[in-house]
Order: sequence, then structure tokens, then C-alpha cells
Amino acid sequence: MKKSINIWSFPGDWDFKRKLSVAREAGFEGFEPELAESGPIHLGSSADELAAAKMLVENYGLALSGLATGLYWGANAVSDDPMTRQRAAEILHRQIELAAALGIDTVLVVPGAVGVDFIPDAEIVPYDSAYERARAFIQNALPAAERHRVCIGIENVWNKFLLSPLEMRDFIDSFHSEWVGCYLDVGNALATGYPEHWIRILGRRIKRVHFKDYRRAVGSVAGFVDLLSGDIRWPEVMRELRAIGYTGWIAAEMIPPVPFYKHSPETLIQNTARAMEAIFTLAE
Repeated sequence: MKKSINIWSFPGDWDFKRKLSVAREAGFEGFEPELAESGPIHLGSSADELAAAKMLVENYGLALSGLATGLYWGANAVSDDPMTRQRAAEILHRQIELAAALGIDTVLVVPGAVGVDFIPDAEIVPYDSAYERARAFIQNALPAAERHRVCIGIENVWNKFLLSPLEMRDFIDSFHSEWVGCYLDVGNALATGYPEHWIRILGRRIKRVHFKDYRRAVGSVAGFVDLLSGDIRWPEVMRELRAIGYTGWIAAEMIPPVPFYKHSPETLIQNTARAMEAIFTLAE
């Protein structure tokens, strides 16, 4: 398994070069960027801009491990509003194109939200309607995914949708395509279940993995904590990952370091790298 870190783990006001430098110094092999409205990889990125971003990452001795995006939180793919659904479809198609140009073979996709507690006044969508619209959302993007050879990695997130590993498994299998899989976040799974169960049930459908830890007693997004300081049963997680033969990228997706690491935010990156090394040795 290969160790990467997500761009959201760094202070937002750091420039791209500083994030890459700190990641490399901490010992990470990979870096997971985001598709955003602005920044090194954005919706309007030109071929030259993408080539420059890729070269910069490689110059720091890092590889691009996946392509995340937070844009779906503002464009619910299963919204009652057709224009919002169209916006999500455009984001997904562009995400696939940009990933292919960057040499990334898997993108992180939020397939829609029934509701989102951490977004004030978020739309609430009937579950059955969300399911059918989510299937259409992914199905319509499959030709582009197949053409560019980029896997659509559906993430388990706090969207009140695809709440169990059985449901995620059946949703993925309904497409009968190798280009649809799961972008599994072990920390997100802990609020309602156990990530080791998700790993065993999803098996080879897992295309990428996110690491973060969580304390159930908190019961909100404030419950996400540093790796090894929460309630995840890491030996079981590692045992199940080995059992399914997972050897791909694992990206740490940490909560933003400010205000928790406001005096030395790079310490979060260093601590995360050390924690991942320790986790990788568990249950060997």
C-alpha cells in the first residue's frame, strides 16, 4: 500500500509548492489534489496548466494518487432542480477529462445527497428519487470514464445515502462496469458502522482508500481526530485490506489544521505520516 495525503489536510492559504514540499519532507509518496473553482487544477484548466501542475508534483518526488473535489457539495447530483443536476454532471465529466490529462486513473465522486447536516439549509431529497437520479448521474458519465480509462470512485460520505456496504456494493454492481468502484473513507464509515465490514464486503470494488479517524461519542464533524486517536479498529482495517489484496494508494484526509494546529500546521502532516507508517505495520 502506498502512502498519500489529501490537499485539504493543509492550511488553505499555503501555496501549492509549500504543500508539496511539506508532504515530501514528511515522507509521503503521493499527493491527492482537488478539482476546484480556482487553484492549480480548476474547471477551466488548460493543457499547459495541467502539464505544469503535474510536472511540479513530480519535481517534488511525488505522484498524483487521485483527484478529489468538493464541488459536489454545491451541486447535488440528485437535486430536485434539473439545473443543479446538470451542473453536477458537467463537474463529473470535466473531472474525468482532467484526471486523464494528469495521468490519474480514479476520481472521487459524491453521487448525490439525500441531506447534509453540516450544510445549513441543505436540500432534502426523497431517498428513492435520489437513488434513481444517482444511477442516471453515474450511467451518463460511464462512456467518458471508459473512453478516458478513468474509474468513477464513489465515496461513502455523510450524505444520508448509500448508508451500508451492502447498498454500496449493489449500487456499484448495478452498472456492470469495471469503471465504477468505491473510494472508501474509513473514517466516514465509523459513524454508522465499521470500516472493516465495508472492506470485506466491497472487496475488489475498492479503488482508493481515505484514512481519517473519528470519535463516536462526539457525534458530529467535530469528532474527526488525528490518526490513532479515535475509535477505528486499525488492526482489523489493515487485516481486511490485506485480505482483499489491496495494494493501491491510501490518502490521509485530515481535518484542516487551523485552528487545531495554528502554531505549527506542518506538525499535522508529520504526525500523520508517522501514524500511517505505524498503521501499515498492524496485523502483519
